[in-house]
Amino acid sequence: MLKEFILRFIRRNLSLFAVLVIVLLIGTIGYSIIGGGRYSIVDCLYMTVITITTIGFGEIIDLSHNPLGRIFTIFIAFSGIGIAAYLFSNITAFIVEGRLQEVFWRRKMEREIGKLKRHYIVCSIDGVGFYIAKELHSTKRPYVIVDIDKAKVERIIGDLKNELLIEGEATDSDILIKAGIREAQGLFAVARDDNENLVISLTAKTLNTGVKVVAACNDLKNMEKIKKAGADAVISPSYIGGLRIVSEMVRPTVVSFLDTMMRDKEKNLRIEEISPSESFVNKPIKALNLKKFPNILLLAIKRKEGWIYNPGEDYLLKQDDILIIMTTPEEKFELEKIFTEPGRK
Repeated sequence: MLKEFILRFIRRNLSLFAVLVIVLLIGTIGYSIIGGGRYSIVDCLYMTVITITTIGFGEIIDLSHNPLGRIFTIFIAFSGIGIAAYLFSNITAFIVEGRLQEVFWRRKMEREIGKLKRHYIVCSIDGVGFYIAKELHSTKRPYVIVDIDKAKVERIIGDLKNELLIEGEATDSDILIKAGIREAQGLFAVARDDNENLVISLTAKTLNTGVKVVAACNDLKNMEKIKKAGADAVISPSYIGGLRIVSEMVRPTVVSFLDTMMRDKEKNLRIEEISPSESFVNKPIKALNLKKFPNILLLAIKRKEGWIYNPGEDYLLKQDDILIIMTTPEEKFELEKIFTEPGRK
């Protein structure tokens, strides 16, 4: 962070530094000539620096009988002091501005997060966390990123807009509270360390027993531990990656279809799930009038007893049914509105 701060300041004041270097060179060379070569380059540079900075330790180069040398010193003083003072004022302003920006940024984040309801929290943007955030962004789901390294987050997610970020350790209760854990719908514990994911899961469930926690697990022997800590689901990226590699070999067309669906920015199709409201219980599927949604395809219904694939329009919806549909985020929201506002057709 300090290195980036210094480099940013140098880039912003590059021309000012160039002028200052020129004044130092002129002063050093000038004092060397005025001193008749009796003084070293270091002494001449030192004389220039103490003149510019008005330190006033005393003249190293004797100018008591050299009017030209004193006139030259006046020239160096007027030109150098102004440049040095302007440079120091820029340093002060840059530091203050940076701190103010940091304060305003933090307050803005906290205000925006405070407005969220039923959002998701992504703990650690490194690795799979980036793709989780990207998918949430693509499907228009509100989310907050929690990561200890703000600079890394800004570098990785530059293509995501309006991201909300809390800087800090996701294992810290105060950090999760700032991320809105008490109002959150779900949390992704996807740090690279299994022990960290275990602590995140435990902390999240302690703060909000109703939040759904999905955790990543790199070592399969830790899966049960993370589940016992509170995670509702534990996923092994290595295991899922292995299944994907096999699928690419044995069912490439299916994989190609799913990949195309996920990358299609025009339709932005996804496989989603949705539960009917009480007003639709014991009513047939045709009451939903799904035909008016050109991108919705009902694939299956999950019941307590099992699955019904490609259900007919006369199927009567039950209380605990979950509809599995292929749709766009926009049409999913429209279908949810029908469930919440049964008067709409």
